[in-house]
Amino acid sequence: MSLRVMLVEDDRELRTTLKGALRVEGYEVDSAASLAEGLALLAHGEPPDLLLLDLGLPDGEGEQLLATLRKVKSTPVLVISAREADGQKVRLLDAGADDYLVKPFSVSELLARMRVALRHRGVHTQAAITRYAQGGLVVELAAHRVSLDGTEVHLTPTEFNLLARLVRSAGQVVTHRALLADVWGPEYTEHTHYLRLYMAQLRAKLEADPADPQRLLTEPGVGYRLAD
Repeated sequence: MSLRVMLVEDDRELRTTLKGALRVEGYEVDSAASLAEGLALLAHGEPPDLLLLDLGLPDGEGEQLLATLRKVKSTPVLVISAREADGQKVRLLDAGADDYLVKPFSVSELLARMRVALRHRGVHTQAAITRYAQGGLVVELAAHRVSLDGTEVHLTPTEFNLLARLVRSAGQVVTHRALLADVWGPEYTEHTHYLRLYMAQLRAKLEADPADPQRLLTEPGVGYRLAD
């Protein structure tokens, strides 16, 4: 199952950029653009595994959301803010934030600090593979691009999401249940016929002989593996 990140950020462009980067890394992302939306997500949404929190929101301070969360949860919280005063950082860290990252920051540093915060809660994650190149097949997750022997291949959104999930674990077996949960959602974990259908479509587009696949391999009774 993917980890769920709650992103509270009022800057639309930054919010879109971060959501895309986090999804490429395999995180599920719920986002809010205001304090009110953030509080509503905390109260009624899926519990996040990690919270990314901006401070200066249009209807209040993100600090209020941190205080609300800390009354009930120990979920790791990373503050992302343009405010760089030491006093502000110390107060937020003392109030329960796990880390404080000053804007502008690189996505790679944010992802690394997220992994550290999760590790401190006993959740060990590794940087995901976001580019795959093997035997003429090139998959670039961030660019949403797939090519075979130099020719771009068009995939439907579901086909791409299925391939992307396998790329993030290239060389490893991904179980039927994990694929169904991560691509279609946890309520679809028994719908193995979806996998058979979409894997056949992917093989038709990416394999020289779909009946004898060399890239998208079946692990009988377990799942699928992308050859590395």
